[in-house]
Amino acid sequence: MYDPYLAEIRFGTGLSPRRQPPARLDDMLEKLAGPDVMAEAFPIPRTERMRPAEAELHAAVQAVRRAPAAGLEAARRAREALFEEARRQRDRALVHTLLRGARTRDGMRERLVAFWANHFTVVPRYGSTRHLVASYVEDVIRPHVTGRFGDMLRAVVRHPMMLHYLDQHRSIGPNSQYGRDTGRGLNENLARELLELHTVGAGGPYGQKDVRELAELLSGLFSNTRRGFHYRVMTAEPGAEEVLGRSYGTPGGPERLEHVEAFLADVAVHPATARHLAGKLVRHFLSDVPDPAVVDRVAGTWRATGGDLLACYDALLSHPAAWAPERRKVRLPVEYLQAALRALDPPDREVRNHERRIVQVRYRRPLLRMGQEWENPLSPAGFPDRVSDWVTPQGLAARIDWAMEIPSQLADPLPDPRRLAEVALGPFATEEVLFAARAAETRAEGVGLILASAAFQRR
Repeated sequence: MYDPYLAEIRFGTGLSPRRQPPARLDDMLEKLAGPDVMAEAFPIPRTERMRPAEAELHAAVQAVRRAPAAGLEAARRAREALFEEARRQRDRALVHTLLRGARTRDGMRERLVAFWANHFTVVPRYGSTRHLVASYVEDVIRPHVTGRFGDMLRAVVRHPMMLHYLDQHRSIGPNSQYGRDTGRGLNENLARELLELHTVGAGGPYGQKDVRELAELLSGLFSNTRRGFHYRVMTAEPGAEEVLGRSYGTPGGPERLEHVEAFLADVAVHPATARHLAGKLVRHFLSDVPDPAVVDRVAGTWRATGGDLLACYDALLSHPAAWAPERRKVRLPVEYLQAALRALDPPDREVRNHERRIVQVRYRRPLLRMGQEWENPLSPAGFPDRVSDWVTPQGLAARIDWAMEIPSQLADPLPDPRRLAEVALGPFATEEVLFAARAAETRAEGVGLILASAAFQRR
């Protein structure tokens, strides 16, 4: 049943020449329940500690707009210096994300962080927040990835990045004080995505009336550069709202943040949420067509434990279908780079080179060509998770190009291809790959053939 090599490939970030795969299933779960070692080893600042902060960048932009002619050039230089530092922070976050996957002994944690970050995807609306996506993940995803889903959901819904991405600052209760004064009304984006994507799912037990009433319930949520998150009573729709058959608030009474949090606590453990997210977990790790028996087990554990994520992962990993030898999924581009770096095992100093040109050539541009532009999915649904979305001529060509060109920039000397085939694939090294490793005319060619092989792409 349990296979340590399959564990590292399917549920982790790949095989490594100096990190043994977990010997037992309990080892995987113990590491997940333990300290987050990689977050300390390769830190990414949380939003409150990130410099430059959004407020600093916003102030620099305003300073240019208000600068007199004599001081305009100095204000522009100050603004550009701050934005350049923000770009460096964004590059550093990408490199540290790759290194976390390449160096960890707790690979499933890195995979789960990426899974939930994609589930709760955000894309920055402003240049002053472009470097804060990774900080958002550190704020609301990473601390809760082995806790309760309800706690993660609550943190996501209060976070400025999510509120701005889904235009919550434009949502005004029409019968609120501010709504009556201005005539402005609701924006339903956050309410719709909370139901359709984040909780009960597109086929869940809700309709347009639920979306509308949830938008009214959420209308007091607000965030700005000066105060961060706060509940704005003046924009909150008064009275009670009914969502998914339950009422929140008091008829004729004021709206409160506690009413929003009561809804979030309820929807986090709703049977439709359990079913939707269990299916999504199984689809991500095992197959584009999830085995109903596995989904049933994970969903049942979700309902029984109130959305205890660690218990749900245990339910997934302990099902025999999790260890079927056929590898039906394909590594997403970021996973592919993490696995390649893990197998190549280059010195940290090479991977941690934050020079803008280096990061562009080695990571950003290849990820874009592979179809997974860093921190920029095309919609709130995040990056897709089906094999057909990644096995495309353009995407595979980009992986081949990376495998043939970039490893020699990272490792000097390159590993012996024959040894790399054993390290990177373990018992999944096919005879075709082993022959290519032996027959390659150069190390660079042999390494490229292994990392570009179908056997290495599969998980």
